[in-house]
Amino acid sequence: MTVSYVALGANLGEPRRQLETAIEEIKQLPETRLLRSSSFYRSAPVGYADQPDFLNAVVQLETGLPPEGLLDRLQEIEHRHGRERPFPGAPRTLDLDLLLCGERPISTPRLTLPHPRMHERAFVLLPLLELDAAISIPGKGPAKSLLPACNSQKIERIE
Repeated sequence: MTVSYVALGANLGEPRRQLETAIEEIKQLPETRLLRSSSFYRSAPVGYADQPDFLNAVVQLETGLPPEGLLDRLQEIEHRHGRERPFPGAPRTLDLDLLLCGERPISTPRLTLPHPRMHERAFVLLPLLELDAAISIPGKGPAKSLLPACNSQKIERIE
């Protein structure tokens, strides 16, 4: 079993309901147990700014699925929620990003772990640190030392 982290985000439809439903669906994945969920955070979009704010969270899992198998299952959940990918940074009904699977880096044509931009995103780092204040991102260092570089990003804990 491997401890893994998944970021959740939504800014179309009913983001709170979509995140809550996605967390319930993640709990049902085979060989997977939800360990903890962060609070929800409201964050301004990064990149493409002409869209609504996002609702974000991070969950900590223990899974026996291989990383690409877990990615497949997460993409199936996104698809059930109507996820479309018209362009990078587009508004979305649900975004599930696999952040970390254990401590080993992975680089395949479909998957890069740790997630290549997680260390640059307050909406990932704050909920991640809520789950594990001592977490370190392989190749980048302690998450708490990376957070100050994200100070210009608007984010608010809402529960």
